[in-house]
Amino acid sequence: MSTAHRIAAARWTWLSFAALLVQQAVDAWQQHAPWFIWLVKLMPLLLFLPGMFKGKLRSYIWVCFVCCGYFVMLIQRVFAQPDNLLVISGLVAVVILFTAAMLYVRWRALELRVDAAGSVRTEVE
Repeated sequence: MSTAHRIAAARWTWLSFAALLVQQAVDAWQQHAPWFIWLVKLMPLLLFLPGMFKGKLRSYIWVCFVCCGYFVMLIQRVFAQPDNLLVISGLVAVVILFTAAMLYVRWRALELRVDAAGSVRTEVE
């Protein structure tokens, strides 16, 4: 895939990451959750933020794993509260986040392999 696809995936990743973070914060605020619940809701996402800012693929991969937990939690909430738009928006955000981050990792890893192969070829010649 082209660099444009990777850049689009990165943008969607950041957009959906922010949307999920805001959704979780608003959900905790609406429920008048204590600080411990805020920590449990937001910390798994915030842990990988520094690595993502640095462009580390491992952080993006771990965000995909963490998304699975949010997905399960939000699916349960959608069945319990089917007309809650906040929960539905969180579910949409987590699905987009997982998909975009996975595609970003795939396309960025491919670019890195191609770049590495090109530099090895240049060193040999």
